[in-house]
Amino acid sequence: MRKFEGFMKGVNLGGWISQFDKYDKAHFESFITAKDIDYIKSLGFDHVRVPVDYNVLEDEEGNIKEDGFRYLCDCLNWCGERGLNMLIDLHECFGYSFDPLKKDMDRSKFFYDEELQNRFLRLWREIAERFGSYPDRVAFEPLNEVVLESVADAWNKVLKRYIEEMRAVTRDTYIIAGGVMYNNVRTVPLIDIPLDEKIVYNFHCYDPFLFTHQGAYWVEDMDPDFRTGYTETEEYFEEIFAPALKKAEKDNVPLYCGEYGVIDLADNHEKLKWLKDIHCAFEKHGIGHALWNYKEKDFGLVDESFEDIREDFIKLYGHT
Repeated sequence: MRKFEGFMKGVNLGGWISQFDKYDKAHFESFITAKDIDYIKSLGFDHVRVPVDYNVLEDEEGNIKEDGFRYLCDCLNWCGERGLNMLIDLHECFGYSFDPLKKDMDRSKFFYDEELQNRFLRLWREIAERFGSYPDRVAFEPLNEVVLESVADAWNKVLKRYIEEMRAVTRDTYIIAGGVMYNNVRTVPLIDIPLDEKIVYNFHCYDPFLFTHQGAYWVEDMDPDFRTGYTETEEYFEEIFAPALKKAEKDNVPLYCGEYGVIDLADNHEKLKWLKDIHCAFEKHGIGHALWNYKEKDFGLVDESFEDIREDFIKLYGHT
């Protein structure tokens, strides 16, 4: 199977210019800096996935915010100086969010609303015009985690429009297309889009969910005191990845896992077993991947909660 070259070992910069507690320029200017990119490079990563929310890049009327684009430009410059690549992920767009804490969000409207889609495409055209001239260094992910399975066909139509718009600006930038049900790996076979040499199929993996999200406050009906161990094996990932691998091989498209990780409430040695198994599957099948998350957001690699297995993880990462 083809590999997503340059995007094989990554980490997410979640919580920087997406999923922040409040819109705060002091936070944006300090949460991730060139020193963080230095450290990421030193750990052997080859790219960062940069989630960004629409309200950093445009105001509520859709006017472009130059200061918001500056954060992406800074990150590109930091990465370029250190030989890292960068994936721009629009984590939320105007009219759509995956965030389960936004309980009043209509998660289907965007996929059937042409006006919302037109605004989404206008923002992406702006992104493409600014970053499409770096096709060897920057990749585009149109939208994070489509929640509802019922919008799969409508999402394919949006992706088709998106690809057409992007290809009018940049022919060679990688486009990362995911499925539905929070980008579940089992929904990769539902992706039905125009293909070219720079299309990549994307999924996220937090399976088994009760293990990776044990005690998570944002999960509905989750007991905050619930704890469990990891009882699966590498064969578990072989099984759940199989349909996605078959689809990717059939279409001659690289496969990429844009998010995977275990909540900081889990036992670290159980977490390391999970990481070893999923990494074995990534390595065996040449699947690029980006750990969730570099810092904070309940999954942070550099957080104190990860400290006693960090070196083991880094050694593990060096072998994939």
